[in-house]
Amino acid sequence: MSIASDTRFWDRASRNYAKGAIADQAGYQRTLSRTRALLNASDRVLELGCGTGMTALRLAEGVQDYLATDISAEMIAIARERYSAEPSPTLAFRVATAEAIAPDLAQFNAVLGFNYLHLVRDLSGTLHHIHRLLVPDGLFISKTPCVGEMNPLVRLALLPAMRAIGKAPYAGVFRVSELVEQISAAGFDILATENHATKGNDIRPYIVARKR
Repeated sequence: MSIASDTRFWDRASRNYAKGAIADQAGYQRTLSRTRALLNASDRVLELGCGTGMTALRLAEGVQDYLATDISAEMIAIARERYSAEPSPTLAFRVATAEAIAPDLAQFNAVLGFNYLHLVRDLSGTLHHIHRLLVPDGLFISKTPCVGEMNPLVRLALLPAMRAIGKAPYAGVFRVSELVEQISAAGFDILATENHATKGNDIRPYIVARKR
């Protein structure tokens, strides 16, 4: 398994992913509202793992510049289709990983990663690169499934089996406390750790961190 295999998985899954409904719409709207409140009209924003662009299309109008990226070309193609129906002059989509964006060429006021960090293969390295992409005191805002908090049968048996037959991508296993520790170790001060779920057992902490 590799980043290339992850990319192929998301390319294959893109159309079904785009048709899927948000399980907790109220929780999603809370995340959008909270994020809007943290962004300013003059901000340059980078979103990592933007998928089919739904969140980008809802947040881009409130900032100066919004670059939404994903490793899957098929996901970005769907995002651009949605963009053509809801064009925003501040928004651009690009196929890229975090590491593909040169820190000396792109300095952002905020980097967003929703349902993203558990999918990266080098969590520490990615977090340190995000730190370099931000301006001083820039914000890193994330909402991440913490697989380490899930039922042991899911994380120890079901997920590995699904990955083995190509039915699931790579997923890092960590607990909420471990994720907070990793973000802090990458050079961030944690400003808030919140739960935006309104139903179900949703272990996806919404974390706001500021670059030290």
